[in-house]
Formats: sequence, C-alpha cells, structure tokens
Amino acid sequence: MPDGTSGKPAKPRPRGWVLASAGVLVAVLSAFPAVVPNAVGNLGSLLETFLPWTGLAAPVLLGLALLRRSVLAAVSLVLPVAVWIAVFGGRLLPAAPSAGDLTVLQHNVGEENPDHEGTASSLVRAGADLVALEELTPDVLPVYEKALASGHPHRAVTGTVGLWSRYPLADSRPVDIRPADVGPGWNRGLRVTARMPHGDVAVYVAHLPSIRIRPTDGFGSGRRDESAAKLGAAVASETLDRVVLLGDLNGTLDDRGLAPLTSRMASARERFGFSWPAVFPLARIDHVMTRTAIPVAAWTLPATGSDHLPLIARVDL
Repeated sequence: MPDGTSGKPAKPRPRGWVLASAGVLVAVLSAFPAVVPNAVGNLGSLLETFLPWTGLAAPVLLGLALLRRSVLAAVSLVLPVAVWIAVFGGRLLPAAPSAGDLTVLQHNVGEENPDHEGTASSLVRAGADLVALEELTPDVLPVYEKALASGHPHRAVTGTVGLWSRYPLADSRPVDIRPADVGPGWNRGLRVTARMPHGDVAVYVAHLPSIRIRPTDGFGSGRRDESAAKLGAAVASETLDRVVLLGDLNGTLDDRGLAPLTSRMASARERFGFSWPAVFPLARIDHVMTRTAIPVAAWTLPATGSDHLPLIARVDL
C-alpha cells in the first residue's frame, strides 16, 4: 500500500519486534533490577528475590520466536542470555576446594516440622563447629538440646533462636530486631561471643520477619526491611572485629531490603544454594555472612522435616 506521501509502498515492519523488545527488557531487568522501584507493592524486591529465574524467559521467548518464525526475535535473545551468563554464570562453575578453619551450619527447623528428632540427628551428622537454629518452640527445644549436647556442649538460646558450639560461649544477649508494631514477646535476635582458638568472634543469630504476597499489599517486606535495618545497626556497632551472622533472613542477597546487612558483610555467593521451600527450592533466604572473615564456601544439605534446607558454610578466620 502507498504510504500516503510519496506514493511508494510502506516498508513492512520486521516480524518479531515485540519479542525482540521483550528480550531487551529481560536483559535490562537482569542486569539492573534497581530500575524497578519499590514504591508500588515492593515490586523491586520481588524481582530481586527471584532474579536468577529471569533466565527462564530466554527459552520461552525462543519458543515464541520459532512459532513466529522470526529471525530478529531469535537473534535478539543473544543479549538476555549473555547478560544472564555474565551475572549468574559463575554460580554454575564447580565449587572451589573448601578451605577455612570454621564450619558453621544454619537451619530454620520449622515450627510445623513433623520429625524434629530426625532433623536433629541430621544436623549432628553434618559435623559443624557452630549450629544456629530458628523456630525453636519450647516443646521442641529439649530435642535439640539432647541431640547436640555431646558434640556442642556450649549453647545460648533466646526466644526462638539458638546457637550450639564446640567452643566456649560468653556475653550472650538478645538483639532487639523487633518491628515497631510487634510486641515485646517477639524475640528472634541473639548475639554471643565465641571463644575460638584464633580469638574471639561475635556470632549473631537472627530470624527476620516473614514476607507475605497479597493482592492489596503486593510483596509485603516492610517488617522484614525494618528488622534488617535494626540488625544492620547492631552489627555496625559491634566492637569485635570478626563477626559471623547466621540466620533465616527471609530475603536474598540481591534484595535491596537486606542492604543494611549486605553493605556491611560478605557472603559466599558460589552456586545458587536455594534453601526455600525445601520441596522445590526457589530462593536462598538462609544465610551465613561475615565481617573481617572470609566465607569461602556455602552449600545446602539434604532436606529435613522443615520447609527450609540446612545451609552449611566454611569460614576462614
């Protein structure tokens, strides 16, 4: 058809330009998730929580490009694939040999866990020097005390979080990480000094508030973010140089809501280490983080009766 001005036929638009644009968008979101604001429903944090899964967009777009028979759409997928490999490809490489002089284990044992005895036995077999647990209700606490007592004679428990250690513990105290609208009975933060052969280490155990996704509120991370800010402030004011943080932080390392911690501490990023939900892990929300120490390796252990997988790490002090 004429274009209405020169009388020449209009040049047809290349087939698949919508799919090509979608590929460019996926690449941008994978590389720069911060462009998505948190102003509406905390969508930025939602994207960052599941950021590695943006890679699934490539095969979907490729299938659509083949159905559309669009060379443009197929070729354009080179960009999102290249970006994903640049951002996450290193996590697919074989893990480095585990160096380090301290083995630590982090596990949310799960309030609805039907087999705490089995869970406790699997944690003992892991052979960690420090074992941090969350969701320790009064009725199940004796199970873990009994199972861990012989190999980890030193313990500190406050509220629903606890730490068991091969090494002596001192200066145990709660850490107030309660959101403003939560009552005083909510206690999910602990700080203790571990007397290591290499010197004292401040160990924090924390369980940040859970996140709910609702149609009205979106990604409800407000309480979690507030608690993360308080925990970050506690770490910042810590007088000991070496700090190890073990906890269910209900967020990933990519989530801007954990910036008060990720900006101050290091974490072993090798492999993906998805720890939740145990039946089909989608995100790594259980963490081992350090300050003035090097987390050299981290990996998940087989499932227990909890809805979280245990996370174990080697730390170089």
